Amino acid sequence: MIRSQIADAQTVLGDEEVALCQRVFDHVISVRQITTDTEREDLAQRVIHSYQHGVKDEGALLRLLI
Repeated sequence: MIRSQIADAQTVLGDEEVALCQRVFDHVISVRQITTDTEREDLAQRVIHSYQHGVKDEGALLRLLI
């Protein structure tokens, strides 16, 4: 899911950045028990948007999105 959102993003992310965003996405999905595609897509967009706007710390992203 994260990779498809990144393809639409304006800024290209490196492999390590994608991996960080994917870890955050997976963790939030698990904690919040997100099951619908719509919710997953929204979360993926929020992860990428937050990362691109300066929230680059994994812990900070998790706190923001959980």
